[in-house]
Amino acid sequence: MRTYRYLEDVVTLECDLEKCIGCAMCTVVCPHAVFRIEKKKAVMEHRNLCMECGACMQNCPTGAITVEAGEGCVRGIINELLGIEGPCC
Repeated sequence: MRTYRYLEDVVTLECDLEKCIGCAMCTVVCPHAVFRIEKKKAVMEHRNLCMECGACMQNCPTGAITVEAGEGCVRGIINELLGIEGPCC
């Protein structure tokens, strides 16, 4: 599988490990294999591969995963144009 990367460190994806029950739905629905399960918790192994589709958030039964669909790359580009450095989120 060919791997695509989006802008580094701009994705809005977050996972609250306190809420995570380790159901692994995020690993099932993520088209880019961003998550893996470790010690019964979801771990973002490849966070920068996230395309912010929202599938993980929509399928997380506890609301542990949040993502602002499609916003990370847009914010990164706008911040770059405005001369703002560092992570945008």
